[in-house]
Amino acid sequence: MQKPDLSFWKLWNLSFGFFGVQIAYALQSSNISRIFRTLGADPHDLSYFWILPPLMGILVQPIVGTLSDRTWTRFGRRIPYLFIGAAVAVAVMCLLPNSGSLGLSLSAVMIFGLLMLMLLDTSINMAMQPFKMLVGDMVNERQKAKAYSIQSFLCNAGSVAGFVFPFFFTWIGIQNKAPEGVVPDSVIWSFYVGAAILILCVIYTVTKVREWPPREYRLYNPVEEGKEESSNWLTLLRQAPSTFWKVGLVQFFCWAALLYMWTYVVDAVSETVWGTTDPVTEAYQTAANWTGVLYAIQAVSSVLWALVLPRFRSTKVAYAVSLLLGGLGFALIPFCPGQYLQIVPFLLIGCGWAAMLAMPFTFVTNALQGYGHMGAYLGLFNGTICLPQIIAALCGGSVLSLVGHHQSTMMIVSGVLMILGALCVTFIHEKSPETRKISSMNLLRDAIHED
Repeated sequence: MQKPDLSFWKLWNLSFGFFGVQIAYALQSSNISRIFRTLGADPHDLSYFWILPPLMGILVQPIVGTLSDRTWTRFGRRIPYLFIGAAVAVAVMCLLPNSGSLGLSLSAVMIFGLLMLMLLDTSINMAMQPFKMLVGDMVNERQKAKAYSIQSFLCNAGSVAGFVFPFFFTWIGIQNKAPEGVVPDSVIWSFYVGAAILILCVIYTVTKVREWPPREYRLYNPVEEGKEESSNWLTLLRQAPSTFWKVGLVQFFCWAALLYMWTYVVDAVSETVWGTTDPVTEAYQTAANWTGVLYAIQAVSSVLWALVLPRFRSTKVAYAVSLLLGGLGFALIPFCPGQYLQIVPFLLIGCGWAAMLAMPFTFVTNALQGYGHMGAYLGLFNGTICLPQIIAALCGGSVLSLVGHHQSTMMIVSGVLMILGALCVTFIHEKSPETRKISSMNLLRDAIHED
């Protein structure tokens, strides 16, 4: 039975909480290296701190997906996990940036910070995954591109807010410099405000969205005979469509590239523009704030690039070109010595990010129709995001030594990885004409006029 069309606002409500979750994710991705460098971490060890986020993702998301496939409560099957994850994230966001203010020794501070980072990423993953599952559960094939476009818009909007918070709070007068080993107040207040927005957005989604009860859900989500019984993860992976693995190969290179950006870009921008990588200096903290602004520019660029994507006749070509532009952007970072000149690379990185946000899930969810266990499969597909980050993090210190101990050179490594991802797009098979309809913000504009 065909799933009913949903109004624009119902599609919006399905994903609105993603705005708050993405603020938390943006604060984490743009400030974790800054926090640990401020606390005293060595640059060659910095990538090891980034093992925890993807490790938690690869463990948590399949579990959340599988458990939520089997959960039926009066609040829904996905929403309980969303709310619990958000509640834990809020508590941790208030603790993590205060790691250096507790009077602990350096080793104790690092252990406490790592524990908080582990809990933060676990809770963010737990809150993030249900939004992708809700779209898979409740949105028909014709509207799925529109639904993921809305989710992409909210993702980018949340990213912009989270990225610019430290810069904004510094601008209004909150201290951006602190004693050695202590995180500046501008970062601490960014996490406080982000936590408040997160819980308010999730409460909105929880009160506005009503998931289908079991009988109605099965009516709209029939499963091919014999598929539902194969619930073991290894069995599910063996039965996964080839598109699952081909998109995963692209993901491998792209997410490894992003891991190196998140890990080293603050030092790279500070080194290239301000000539220092010493976290005690005010110049370094200024560079860190400016990097947040550059991240926000990347997010805005992603939204704008989504308006250009429909002009491509092929989704695969659009995907590949976007990743090529992103790779070029990474490689240009060490060659842009001016503060405002750094905007150019991040505009290009935004093109790659736009494609990475929606296209993989559009390919995979369409390929998975009729396979059942949508939540489990999407949780397992998250491994194509997490595993490359874990491998890249383990190799980060060695790669940094190989490229001459310069964090800026790691951006060239990211560029090469992203270009390899673009080349791997050629292996993907487009299942149907539906997947050739590119997700873009045009869909949002048209939907607003229709509704």
